[in-house]
Amino acid sequence: MGNCHTVGPNEALVVSGGCCGSDYKQYVFGGWAWAWWCISDTQRISLEIMTLQPRCEDVETAEGVALTVTGVAQVKIMTEKELLAVACEQFLGKNVQDIKNVVLQTLEGHLRSILGTLTVEQIYQDRDQFAKLVREVAAPDVGRMGIEILSFTIKDVYDKVDYLSSLGKTQTAVVQRDADIGVAEAERDAGIREAECKKEMLDVKFMADTKIADSKRAFELQKSAFSEEVNIKTAEAQLAYELQGAREQQKIRQEEIEIEVVQRKKQIAVEAQEILRTDKELIATVRRPAEAEAHRIQQIAEGEKVKQVLLAQAEAEKIRKIGEAEAAVIEAMGKAEKILIYCIIKIGLGQSGMVAHACNPSTLGG
Repeated sequence: MGNCHTVGPNEALVVSGGCCGSDYKQYVFGGWAWAWWCISDTQRISLEIMTLQPRCEDVETAEGVALTVTGVAQVKIMTEKELLAVACEQFLGKNVQDIKNVVLQTLEGHLRSILGTLTVEQIYQDRDQFAKLVREVAAPDVGRMGIEILSFTIKDVYDKVDYLSSLGKTQTAVVQRDADIGVAEAERDAGIREAECKKEMLDVKFMADTKIADSKRAFELQKSAFSEEVNIKTAEAQLAYELQGAREQQKIRQEEIEIEVVQRKKQIAVEAQEILRTDKELIATVRRPAEAEAHRIQQIAEGEKVKQVLLAQAEAEKIRKIGEAEAAVIEAMGKAEKILIYCIIKIGLGQSGMVAHACNPSTLGG
């Protein structure tokens, strides 16, 4: 059996060994690897950036001037498989400080050798080129160790015999001398140029004044022409405005007349409607009630007339009936008297049976 080993992106894991004496090595960074118990070995190496400060003291340049140079280098172990294998072969089992010491000694050696081939001026005035040269020369050697130089810069350059200071003073004196000469020449040229400029200025001023006068005269003439044209256009515009205003007023008046006609027509229509409404109201409130009252009175009169006629007819019928009744009574009384007389006569003759038969109403009725 075995274990699963993980590693971050800032370090590499080396798994070596295996079954049957295998010499296979596995290099892993930012991942994981399997290692068998007892027969596999695991080791780690840092991939982080290492900061070095190479320093070369009292190194003679090509001119024999002793200089002290310090620099700053950023290096790290490369992650390509072949170069990582080389770095592991060189530094596996060593700590970071041991790796720094090896690389630092290599850089200082190359820095010392390059200092002997350059002049003080080349080193001091073009530090970037000097640092680039050191980096280019040292890169193949440290690359064979699996190390990559990320950056290399010169931090400081100085000497103990004040050569750089004297060089600076000389340069300063030369610069000062050139500056004084330049100032004198500049003042001379400035005086000449000032006189020329004054002359040119006067010429230009005269030409400018002439042009200004010409321009002013032309401006006044153009202004007069423009004013005349503006006045004409203003008068035309005013006349056109007044004509247009008159037309607009005429249109407005015509529209007002049309509006008045329309309003009058609407008023006449409203008055006609009012007359119809008043007529209907009069019919509804006066005529119709009057007609209804007349009709009622007529109906009452006709009813009264019919009543009088009917009463007269009833009275006549009553009189007729009474007359008929009285006539019937008189007739009946006459018949009764005749029968009574007849009976009396029969009784007086001794014919009682015939008298009973004769006195029978049915017989009398016959």
